[in-house]
Amino acid sequence: MIEFHSGDVRRVYSCWRHESSMEITPAGIEEYDESAPTPAQTETATFGLGCFWGPDARFGSVDGVIRTRVGYAGGTVEDPTYHDLGEHTEAVQVTYDPDKTTYTTLLMMALDSHDLHRQPAKRQYQNILFPTASQKKTVQTVLDSQGLDVDSIATRVVSSPSPFYHAEDYHQKYHLRSKRWAIEAFDDAGYDEEALRESPAAAILNADAAGHDTDITETVADTLRH
Repeated sequence: MIEFHSGDVRRVYSCWRHESSMEITPAGIEEYDESAPTPAQTETATFGLGCFWGPDARFGSVDGVIRTRVGYAGGTVEDPTYHDLGEHTEAVQVTYDPDKTTYTTLLMMALDSHDLHRQPAKRQYQNILFPTASQKKTVQTVLDSQGLDVDSIATRVVSSPSPFYHAEDYHQKYHLRSKRWAIEAFDDAGYDEEALRESPAAAILNADAAGHDTDITETVADTLRH
């Protein structure tokens, strides 16, 4: 069973409020996820941007983002946990459809979300870019366009590949977990914690639960409440 968070709901939720006319269904969730691009058809971007609950939801609102995950990266300890991070930083991993959005778009979102010239004192919440070999050129191009380079900013750019370790289940889709009606729909669809984490439907619903505008077309809405 998927864990439900009963914490305070601090935002007004939009089109996924638990109303009979908008209720999502297990069949709708499955249909939406089955129609999404497969991992082989997507590309991945990884960023450390402070507490990972916020970026997880923000990136989930972007048209073309298919899946989001939160976890730990940048350190040397294997299999870190929230209470034993070692030198790791909280991070969000985003898989996206390159036909609908680009790494540049996601990178600009990441850079615009924080002050490039300051770092949190606590390593757990520091701002770090984790570009792949092919993404490093894009990072430099974007910084050049702003009159910056990797040596002139506090935001760190990791130059070597860094393993990404999934965070604990209760951190995944954190905002969505405060919506009992949604979590029950995933439960009824037979989703376990890993399936929820990897669900495209959960990514966009988590964004909406956090109060972000999402590109939910009527077709998408019809599918999820099928």
